Amino acid sequence: MSLSTTHLLPLYTRLAVSFVKGEGVWLYDENNKPYFDAISGLGVSALGHSHPQLMKAIGEQLKRPLHLSNGVIIPEQENLAARLCALSGMDKAFFCNSGAEANEAALKLIRLYAHQQNIQEPQVLVLEGAFHGRTLA
Repeated sequence: MSLSTTHLLPLYTRLAVSFVKGEGVWLYDENNKPYFDAISGLGVSALGHSHPQLMKAIGEQLKRPLHLSNGVIIPEQENLAARLCALSGMDKAFFCNSGAEANEAALKLIRLYAHQQNIQEPQVLVLEGAFHGRTLA
């Protein structure tokens, strides 16, 4: 492999392979050698590669606003929140962009709840050495 990673922070030990296409659960290198994708991405859904229904859905979404701020009403977000609340029995839903953001929000909600219950120093159990995203928390 001739690609250089000298400009990237060495966060991961990289495998000496580069993929140029994907189909279903298979990835292919520049020599068209197939690899079963048992890794997917880190912290993302394993949706496979080039699935026709997923490609169609993404294509349809590209005709609409691609990203909107949570500062505006997003009907699909409202509908999904209502469905999640109905399924879970909860009153509210919170959408976030990453596990790191989810963990940060959980810590803030714990602090809010503790404050409301007059708990001055709430305790949170965590796992040592676990990956919770790239935050100080």
